[in-house]
Order: sequence, then C-alpha cells, then structure tokens
Amino acid sequence: MQIGVDTIPVLIGPVTYLLLSKPAKGVEKAFPILSLLDKILPIYKEVISELKAAGASWIQFDEPTLVMDLESHQFEAFTKAYAELESTLSGLEVLVETYFADIPGDAFKTLTSLKGVTAFGFDLVRGTKTLDLIKSGYPSGKYLFAGVVDGRNIWANDLDASLITLKSLEGIVGTDKLVVSTSCSLLHTAVDLVNEPKLDTEIKSWLAFAAQKVVEVNALAKALTGQKDEAFFSANAAAQASRKCSPRVTNEAVQKAAAALKGSDHRRATDVSTRLDAQQKKLNLPILPTTTIGSFPQTIELRRVRREYKAKKVSEEEYVKSIKEEIKKVVELQEELDIDVLVHGEPERNDMVEYFGEQLSGFAFTANGWVQSYGSRCVKPPIIYGDVSRPKPMTVFWSTAAQSMTKRPMKGMLTGPVTILNWSFVRNDQPRFETCYQIALAIKDEVEDLEKAGITVIQIDEAALREGLPLRKAEHAFYLDWAVHSFRITNVGVQDTTQIHTHMCYSNFNDIIQSIIDMDADVITIENSRSDEKLLSVFREGVKYGAGIGPGVYDIHSPRIPSTEEIADRINKMLAVLETNILWVNPDCGLKTRKYAEVKPALQNMVAACKLLRTQLASSK
Repeated sequence: MQIGVDTIPVLIGPVTYLLLSKPAKGVEKAFPILSLLDKILPIYKEVISELKAAGASWIQFDEPTLVMDLESHQFEAFTKAYAELESTLSGLEVLVETYFADIPGDAFKTLTSLKGVTAFGFDLVRGTKTLDLIKSGYPSGKYLFAGVVDGRNIWANDLDASLITLKSLEGIVGTDKLVVSTSCSLLHTAVDLVNEPKLDTEIKSWLAFAAQKVVEVNALAKALTGQKDEAFFSANAAAQASRKCSPRVTNEAVQKAAAALKGSDHRRATDVSTRLDAQQKKLNLPILPTTTIGSFPQTIELRRVRREYKAKKVSEEEYVKSIKEEIKKVVELQEELDIDVLVHGEPERNDMVEYFGEQLSGFAFTANGWVQSYGSRCVKPPIIYGDVSRPKPMTVFWSTAAQSMTKRPMKGMLTGPVTILNWSFVRNDQPRFETCYQIALAIKDEVEDLEKAGITVIQIDEAALREGLPLRKAEHAFYLDWAVHSFRITNVGVQDTTQIHTHMCYSNFNDIIQSIIDMDADVITIENSRSDEKLLSVFREGVKYGAGIGPGVYDIHSPRIPSTEEIADRINKMLAVLETNILWVNPDCGLKTRKYAEVKPALQNMVAACKLLRTQLASSK
C-alpha cells in the first residue's frame, strides 16, 4: 500500500488450515480437528481487522479443500466459519479461491452461499466440469474469478479458446463481475522466459512462465473490454498451430509402441517368491541384507568437475577419470563397511530426473527455470514437449564400470517413469498416462541393456508415485492403474534371476499399499523412520507382503547419527510384523545431501546393528 500498489492479502482459509493439519505427536488419530475452529476464528478476526486498518480493500482466503471429498460436517464448518467472520469482513471485498480440480456440486453450493463472501475463484484448467456448475446457477451480484490461465504448467495459453470461455461466462455474471485470473498461484511455474536465452526459439514460442502468464491474463481481460491486441493474439495462434504440427513433437514409432501397450497387463512370468529363490541362489545374500538407496555425498569438488565438464573446461577423458575415481572411493568405502549390495554413488548425476531427461528425446531444459520444491529447496523440472524415446544407453557405462570394481552385486540405478513424469513439466496435448507409457518403454530399453551388461540388481526409483494421486477418491483407481502398469512395463522382460528394486520416499503410503504390492517389484526400499514408523502399522493390521522390503532404519534428512542400539531396536520392530527372510536394512533415502563425516558412522552403526541381530537370530534357532 505504502508504495502505491493495490494489494490483495492472501490467507489460507480457516477450514482448509484445519483440514490440512495433522494431530501432534501423542494426540489420538481420531481427534476431531474441526473442533478447534472456535479457537482459531478469533485469531482470523484479529488478522482481518489489522489488514483493514492497514488499508486493504480486498482479502483472499484460499480454501482448496473444497475440491476434495468432504462430509456434511465439514461443509457445515465452512458455513459456520464464514458466518462467524461475516461482521469482521464487513466493508471488504472477500474472495474465496479454490484450485487444482473440479469443485463437486455440493461443495459449489456450500461455497456460493457463504456469508460475507463477495467473490469466488475456480481453476478452469484442471476443473473443466466446474463450468457446467457455473452455467447452471451462479449467485447474482458476486464476482467470478475465472482461472483460465494455467498456473501449474509452462505452456502458452490458447488465447482464442480462453476468450470463448470467458465470453460465455460474461453472459452469466456480467462484464463488471468477471475477473480474468490464473488457475492457481504462480508459485508452481518458472519465473520468466527472458532468463532463457539458450532455449530453442520454436519451443520457447510454445511456453509461458509466470511473467508471460500475467501478460496473457491482461491481454484476455483487455480483449473482453473490446481492446483486443490483434498482433499478440495472432502470434499466439501461430505458436499454437506450430506446436500442433511440429515434426519434433511427434514420433510415429513411439506413438505406435505406446498404443500397443493398452489392454495388456505386463507382468513378469513367475511369482515373486519363485523369483526371490532364483535371485538368492545367484546373489547368495545373508539374512537381513544391507544396502543404500543410491546416491552418496555430492562434494564441492564433484560438483566443480561436473560444472567444468558441462562448460567444456575439462576434456571428456579427464571427466571420466574423475568420476571413475569417485566411484572407486564409494565402492571401497562400502566394502570396508561390509555392505551387501552396493551402489556406485551417482557422482555423474545432477538431479534424478534431469539426468535422464537430458538423455531422452522429447525433453527440453531451462537454464533458470527454478521452482520451489519444499522449504528453501528448489528444483529445475525438465519440459516434456514431445514423444519420448531413448536414443542410446544412459547408465550402462557407469554401472558396468562400478561392477568391475567389486565382486559384490552392484545396483543399476534408474529413475522410474512415473517419477520422471510427476517431476517434469508435462505436455498438455495428450493424456498424462500416454506420456508415462512412452517413458516406461524408454526405461525398459535401459533395464534390458543393463541386464545384458551383467548387472543383476536394478533399482527403478518411484519416489513420486504417491505424489501424482488425484485429489478425489473416485479418480484414484484410474491413476494408480496406469502408474503401476507403467512401472511393470519397465521390467517385464527381465530374467527371474535379475532382482528389481524400487524406492519410495517421504509420503503416506498406507492408503495405496495394495498398489505398491501390485507393482510386483522384488524388493522395495521405503521411507519409514521420518514418519514415525507409520508404514509398519499397515503390516500390523494384517496386510500380507511377500516381496523383499526395506523400511528405512534412519532419517537421512537429519545430520544426527543414529546409534547401533537405536537401529537394532527399529529392525526388531520390523521383525515383529515382517518375515525375517524378506527384510532388508537400509537408510530412508539417498545420501546425496549429507557429509561423509555423517554418512560413514551412520552406515557403520547400521551394519553393526544387522550383524548383532543376525547373531541373535542364529542363536535363537
């Protein structure tokens, strides 16, 4: 306000704030979280009063939980909360914003009848069915914030199509009450295309980052008032047309191969227990085998080598020599620690998705397209603009080099198709599952090449499987079906003796455990310690799991070094609910972000705990 910018303060709405909260440690799971509404509403009133005093004329509440499956008492909480706030909100324009999905009919009814609210916002990119609700009855005199510009992806808006949608809405709510908007906050997209001088010009013409999306919103708003920028609209139409017919987008062979996958099941020929027997004969692992998740610390020196190689400051020969030396160090450390199944440490990799995207066709990369991941951590997602294929092997060279340094099994390390999809900006001109099947076929080629090269343990990480789950239960089955199928496609062709691992981290897996079992991996390593061992509760409740499983024994996101006793205690808790012959011992996640001074003693204690328990189990027999 002080610098002359009219600003809408944005608060998370009171009901969403509670519905997305978790009970604190020691609080009953069944604690009625909405019972706290009366305690937080006075705080909201205080904040609203302060904002009014500071000169705010509008205030926005984000209530995205309205697009989820809600029960009648939850709808009542919305009605109650806004009725309670009504007098404090008096004199303000009040916007309640929803996003990320269609809003169900009963939620639409609750939302549009909230007291004291003068405007409603909808995601019309992900929520195309919401348009029908608006058309069938929108409250008169209320503003409609129409989210027609995609805030979650980086594609240029189809301005002509958006204008048609907006004109139809204008007929319902009136010109003075229609506001052109983005579908959600622009937090999820990169900042500005101006920062991408090296990006291919044709691909660049198909994109819009946050700065460009603001321009699109303004252009659409002006067009509605009769001030259409014809040159801007025709350039946009030309870019849309070039994207539709560009030969770099379509690869017929890939389209055919992906189409042929539909309707088939893609399962390995034998069941998991038969495969585990065949693998054990070949690998000869001890009981409670130990392994790590894949990455080892990425030192300053290592990052420098990669950076200089990319900038062509060091030759390929020097680069390969440096990376091989790093792998040798990691292999020797693991042998010294007496870990059973080794990893090469991934010194050649920047990010687990970017590394593969850079070697697949159909991907483009930004120089500065950073988006927030969590906290202060940012990632630079690749852009999938076309059909995906694998021109040549991606990891075979490094995996075979690492295997040649040891007699112990060396894991081939791959990122799975669902994770590559969910951690990229994905093309919006075909269904997501079709793109995922294409990536799955590319990873399948890599898996089979690793096997041919003598790698007998291959890990295909699906860290982001749970992340792509739709917000509403009715859509879960379809997503999980194609996501799990995509994973199975990657390894359907390998021999029984090749052991397929997968890894999942930092998510609540209990509600999708059957889908995880259906992935049919031989071994799954999965986060367990950070979530206070919630994962084990599903096995306590009687879920039967016959494949190998390694619920993480310590949290790698903390520098804290767990003691041997603590790890042994965790393993004992696992042994209470899981069969001894399927249990693996490993950290929660990769070690990339840790220092060797933390990694070495933590792994030492992990192996010591294993040996202690092996001795105890042997003597108890």
